[in-house]
Amino acid sequence: MEATYHVNLNWTSERQGILSSPELNQNIEVVTPPPFPHGTEGIWSPEHLLTAAVVSCFMTTFLAIAENSKLEFQNFKCDSKGKMEQIDGKFLMTEIILEPTLEINSENDLAKAQKVLAKSEAACLISNSIKSKVAMNSRVIISEIVS
Repeated sequence: MEATYHVNLNWTSERQGILSSPELNQNIEVVTPPPFPHGTEGIWSPEHLLTAAVVSCFMTTFLAIAENSKLEFQNFKCDSKGKMEQIDGKFLMTEIILEPTLEINSENDLAKAQKVLAKSEAACLISNSIKSKVAMNSRVIISEIVS
């Protein structure tokens, strides 16, 4: 399988631009983030987008593996943090930390849930495509269903 994804960028002013794609309906405003000179708070930055690419890929990978594994769950969410550092004079996104929280129905599914989360991290296409370390700290919540 091969696929191509088109993303266009149009500079708007100062250190801002608009991302768009002929394949998508929504545009995203992007800026230089703080702490860089002329950085703007409150608007998506490339660093946010890289972190978002990893966490959204992790979610879609998890959903596919959970379905194939027949793992039933009540809720899934994942917080993420992208860490930027300056190393040898270059700025790098050195680590992306994933913090998924998975709510399952029964303690009997705990081992399967942990296995599915680990497989999802290992199989994530975006994580495997970048050289930044991608780390995960998961949390599984058991919600007993009362009949």
